[in-house]
Amino acid sequence: MPTESTKKQVYFSGSIRGGREDAVIYNKIIDILKLKYDVLTEHIGLADLNKFEDGKTDKYIYLRDRTLLDQCDLVIAECSTPSLGVGYELAYAEAHRKPVVVLYDITRNKKLSAMIAGDDTFKKIYYSSEKDLLEIVAQL
Repeated sequence: MPTESTKKQVYFSGSIRGGREDAVIYNKIIDILKLKYDVLTEHIGLADLNKFEDGKTDKYIYLRDRTLLDQCDLVIAECSTPSLGVGYELAYAEAHRKPVVVLYDITRNKKLSAMIAGDDTFKKIYYSSEKDLLEIVAQL
C-alpha cells in the first residue's frame, strides 16, 4: 500500500447545492478511495456539509476548490445527481488536462448529460447498484 507521501491526490466531486440525496454514498466512495489516494475533498461526503461550509463565502469556496483542482492528479465525479458545480469542475479539469472518471447510476430515471456522456476525454463508468459501485471504486 502506498505511503502517505506517495499517494496520488484525488479531487472527488459530487452534488452539493444541486441536492444531497447521495451524500451517504459519497461518503462510502471517499472511504474506499482513501485506502489508495489522498482525497482532497473529503468534506463532500459529510452528512451536514452546511456546518463545514458555515461562514465561508462563495468566493472562498470557489478559490479553494480551484486550488484543489489544480493540485490534484485525478478527478473522480459521481454525476447521478445533476449539479452545475460538478459540471464546472469537470470542464475545468478537462481544460487543465486532468484525467477524469465519471460515475453514473443507470437506474436513475434520467440520462447523463450529453456534454459529459459525449466527452471522450472522460472515462465513464456506469453502475446499477451500490454494491457494484463500491467494487468499481475499489478498483480505481
